[in-house]
Amino acid sequence: MGKVTVITSGKGGTGKSTVTAGLGGALVRRGNRVLIVDCDAGMRGIDLMLGVSGELVFDISDIVSGNCPPASAIYPCRTMPELYVLPAPQNVRDEISPYIMKQLVTILKKYYDHILIDCPAGIGIGTEAAMAGADRAALVANTEPLTLRGCDKTRQMLSDSGIPEIRLIINRFNERSFKRLNVFPDLDAVIDKAGARLLGIVPEDPSCAARAQRGEPMEGRYHAVAAFDRIAARLDGSHVPLEL
Repeated sequence: MGKVTVITSGKGGTGKSTVTAGLGGALVRRGNRVLIVDCDAGMRGIDLMLGVSGELVFDISDIVSGNCPPASAIYPCRTMPELYVLPAPQNVRDEISPYIMKQLVTILKKYYDHILIDCPAGIGIGTEAAMAGADRAALVANTEPLTLRGCDKTRQMLSDSGIPEIRLIINRFNERSFKRLNVFPDLDAVIDKAGARLLGIVPEDPSCAARAQRGEPMEGRYHAVAAFDRIAARLDGSHVPLEL
């Protein structure tokens, strides 16, 4: 039975989907079979990042409505075997309910080592659905005050959803910019503000992010890739020291 992790954030623009795609690839490199579920109805993007957008015919709403069996709406990532994508609906009106999502995830996790759920921004029904059925959560934040402001409400939603393990990923970290901003004295203060234990830090890495935007796998000698590999090892239960 696979572990289900919802990847969420206090607000949009933190790079949450990039983190989801990066962690998916990192977990596959560790020998796992991984499914990424895109819950951002109307704004889906994981299919573009993983290079499967040209193949899409069905999405998660087609499974729910009975238009296709689940296997027909799950697409393999051609550049990375054992990584699969279940895309979100193109229209917001087709987003699925938390109750249905929980039932679907319960079925799907029998066939994968890890399921990563890419949560939409905000606190609407799509966010509630993404959280339904998750075993744990990764809260993605940057070090700017505006991206940390929404962490409290999102963390409360995760707790209300019955998710016992909530961890923090600091994404797009740039030490020079962090010091120049001069809002927090150190990263410990950022972690305290977010209110969740640190899972890992992903450095700002434009070259790696550009690969994702082109639909190319995030792999190779990139600082962000190394960070994703460390976080994936922790998600797999390995003890890897945190790097602050």
